[in-house]
Amino acid sequence: MDWISEIVRLAKPQAILDKRCLFAGATTMDVPAYGTGKAAFHVLLDGVCTLEVPGRHIELTAGDIALLPGGQAHRVRTAGAGGRGAVEEPGDAFSIMRSQSGELVMDLLCGYYTFGSGAGGMLFRSLPDPLQVSFGQADEADEIVRVLSTVMRREARHDGLGTRAILSSLCNALLAMVLRASPSRFVGAPAWTAADDPRLRLVIEAVLQDPGDHWTVARLAEVAAMSRATLARNFSRSTELTAGEFVTQIRMMIAAERLVETDLTVAAVAAGVGYGSESAFNRAFRQATGSTPARFRRTLQRLY
Repeated sequence: MDWISEIVRLAKPQAILDKRCLFAGATTMDVPAYGTGKAAFHVLLDGVCTLEVPGRHIELTAGDIALLPGGQAHRVRTAGAGGRGAVEEPGDAFSIMRSQSGELVMDLLCGYYTFGSGAGGMLFRSLPDPLQVSFGQADEADEIVRVLSTVMRREARHDGLGTRAILSSLCNALLAMVLRASPSRFVGAPAWTAADDPRLRLVIEAVLQDPGDHWTVARLAEVAAMSRATLARNFSRSTELTAGEFVTQIRMMIAAERLVETDLTVAAVAAGVGYGSESAFNRAFRQATGSTPARFRRTLQRLY
């Protein structure tokens, strides 16, 4: 099962490219908070820069991708001689922030993912914030990122009909690559989707395929061919989630999709994701989304 694709399908993120930043010398750009339901991202095509978030400075080099799931305010800074400012030039698909003079030291694509309060919100809230992935080694994954970056740069330079749709699709492809990256590529805490133990991947696939099964720790350990203690220890270390938290998250993501995409009753959705009690499902869903299943369905159906 291609479970990374399934996770992305459930989350339904939409990528919007805000601007391309071409900075020279010492330049600073403040990025305001994006607000609820938006996760900021940056793709560094060339050069170096520092991403400043409250309490942390993140050094980015060419090939790095930074994701801020909470969409909080942050700052992008480049070093160099002088204190050159930047001017914004409007474009058809996005704007360009350009230093007024000097030799280029950074080529950065900036944008955000939009997602609803359901599966998408649950996925992005479950990721480290901020999250940094480095594709700076010489292997197949890096080659794919380099090709994508080259296409993105050329399309950004073109900035014509279809550019926004093309760049949005490419940014969604990069999100999938971030989620499936090996833990060694992450600077700091990895995404839980980066679990590289094949036995744990069997567990993730099994829960996604049949969320309504009776997923006790013993049952999960059986799938992984581990003892219960070993499963619990390895799962928590690899994903920073307990096995029980993971099962609940997958069930709630699938339930959110079924509430919006199907006409199943709330009771039927609850049963389909492993809840024999509708009231227990209502409590779990409200804790995950901040809304009851019925209100969630009405709200999303009005939107779409």
